[in-house]
Amino acid sequence: MADSLPSLAFLGAGSMGGAILRGVLASGITVDGGITATNRTPEKAAALAGFDGVTSIALSEHPDGNADAVAGARIVLVGVKPAMVPDLLREIAPQLADDTIVVSLAAGVTLQTFAEGLGADARVIRSMPNTPSTVRKGVTGLAPGAAASDDDLALVRRLFETVGAVVVVPESQIDALSTISGSGPAYVFLLIEELTKAAEGMGFSEADARLLAEQTFIGATALLDASGEEPSELRRRVTSPKGTTERAVAVLQDARLDRTFADAAAAALARAKELAAGA
Repeated sequence: MADSLPSLAFLGAGSMGGAILRGVLASGITVDGGITATNRTPEKAAALAGFDGVTSIALSEHPDGNADAVAGARIVLVGVKPAMVPDLLREIAPQLADDTIVVSLAAGVTLQTFAEGLGADARVIRSMPNTPSTVRKGVTGLAPGAAASDDDLALVRRLFETVGAVVVVPESQIDALSTISGSGPAYVFLLIEELTKAAEGMGFSEADARLLAEQTFIGATALLDASGEEPSELRRRVTSPKGTTERAVAVLQDARLDRTFADAAAAALARAKELAAGA
């Protein structure tokens, strides 16, 4: 695994782009050539200006900031809103070197859109990070374009590994991946909400109910991570024969939890396809 990264440019270093930038810094990895980040306002730019090795540009003050940022960057991360991507690509295309790797952080924007804006020979990789990336516990899906080499993919993988785990998929799987790792945190938060309500219904105070539910989830996932065991095996160890947990799990299984999660993922995937079609 490489212990350094080449020069980086974050175009639109908002919540996700900013999280990845901070992850790179927190990892301690060396960035040869430094990091440049652009944001629209001086306020947003100021939030990143204090980091060592980061050049932070406010586009309202430097209208050519995006073009300047990519001119010296080996990896360019595009984190602007999806509707802004085509104009941005036309703006930066003349400044890109032949070996520049362009990484999309923009949800729903296809590799084809990037090829149309930058040319078919541009080295493009589409990414789908999730919100736990902001605490370096993320999962990122990467889908390389046809012109991206194995070395390009390895570099970008190393970049995203500073904020969590990485899964490489064909672009046709990116929407499906988003229904699991992208939407999945919301499913977990919903389960915690409902378990908290159940605790309150049993007479616990709101504060104690939250503590019981939230720390149970945090502890269970930490145990899963530390043990290396299958979730089914850890569940079996908690579920004593003829015990209380067995009775509770039976109720959840009778509620067809398996079908519910499959239906939820399918609904999210259907909506992703609608959005891609402009619906």
